Amino acid sequence: MKNKKNAFTMIELVFVIVILGILAAVAIPKFAATRTDAQISKGRADIASIRSAIVTERQSRLIKGDSSFMNSLSSSTTTLFDGNGTAGSELLMYGITAGTTDGHWSTTSATAPFLLYTFKVGSQDCDFTYAPTTGRFTLDAAQPAICDKLVN
Repeated sequence: MKNKKNAFTMIELVFVIVILGILAAVAIPKFAATRTDAQISKGRADIASIRSAIVTERQSRLIKGDSSFMNSLSSSTTTLFDGNGTAGSELLMYGITAGTTDGHWSTTSATAPFLLYTFKVGSQDCDFTYAPTTGRFTLDAAQPAICDKLVN
C-alpha cells in the first residue's frame, strides 16, 4: 500500500505569502488616499451647502426688506452652521456636528466681525472665515496645499 499525502509544499506556501504581501503593499496606500479623497469630497459638499444657505438666507431677508446678512452661522460650538439660534434663521436644517478629527468642522472664534471655522482633512487644519458684513465664507490665505482642493 502506498501512503498518499495531500498537502501544500513549502514552496507553494511561500509563493502565496509573497503574492499576498505584494497585494497588501499596493492596496494599503490606495486605501489611505481614498480616505483623504472622501474627506475632501465631504468638505466640498459642506462648503457648497453653507454658501448656498447663506445666499438663500440673504434672499429671504431681502424679500422681507432686511438687507443684512446673518450675524452668526452657529449658535453653539457642538452643532455648527445651524444659524444664530433665533427663530426662523437656521442656516442648515440639521447643522453639522462639530469634531476635531479628520473630516469634521470646529469653530475657533464666534466673535464678530469675523467668525472662524476649521475643517480638518488629512491631519491638516483648513481655516475658513465668515464675514457677516459681506456674507462671504472663504478659505483663509496661507493654508496647506490640501486645503485648496476644498474650494477649487
